[in-house]
Amino acid sequence: MATALSVSPALSVFRIDRFTVPEKALGRFVAQLRQTQQALDLLPGCLQNLVLTQPAVEGAYGVMTVVEWADEDAFVEARAVMRRTYDEVSFDPMAFMTELGVTADMGTYHRLIGM
Repeated sequence: MATALSVSPALSVFRIDRFTVPEKALGRFVAQLRQTQQALDLLPGCLQNLVLTQPAVEGAYGVMTVVEWADEDAFVEARAVMRRTYDEVSFDPMAFMTELGVTADMGTYHRLIGM
């Protein structure tokens, strides 16, 4: 018999972004990623903030970020803070990635209840 699965907004929220970064763009991409990571680390509710990488394959690196937020409220507030921060300095993350030839698969995840 199948077990019912659900998610709980009261539990941690995980933002997991996976990037394919051309070798020639890695330096600029990581520099910007470092600034973002440092800003996120200062925000309330940031429980962990990881940047992971895979070796270059066919001229591109795999880079993954995993940020765990204490709950949905902390995640929503952090997203709003980062949008305001980017607006203040006229930084467009999507345009930046397009310029560098970076592709991304980004998503928000919750723990499954009942697993």
